[in-house]
Amino acid sequence: MSEPDRESYLRAVEGLHECKAEYVRSERIVERFQGKPVWEGDVQTFALTDHPTAETAYAWSFLVDEETGRRRFIAVLCEGPIETPGDAVRAWIAKTFRAEGG
Repeated sequence: MSEPDRESYLRAVEGLHECKAEYVRSERIVERFQGKPVWEGDVQTFALTDHPTAETAYAWSFLVDEETGRRRFIAVLCEGPIETPGDAVRAWIAKTFRAEGG
């Protein structure tokens, strides 16, 4: 299954954060735990316009249902301790791990 196009990420960021966004760049991120990869993928960086607290967002997606091709889009704001695409991924992993009782 192929990755979504930039427009799909743009719509996700704008929809999730209710602001305008403009694509800036893409960066490959590999997060490891105890030397083993726990997440790997491309994170898209977007400049935000008219957002009340953030100027940047980081977005990525993953396949939820292989049969239908349905994806889940994640869009994390660059604010507080989140300063890089890697920070955004680590924060999302930690939040997901806690939510699953880990």
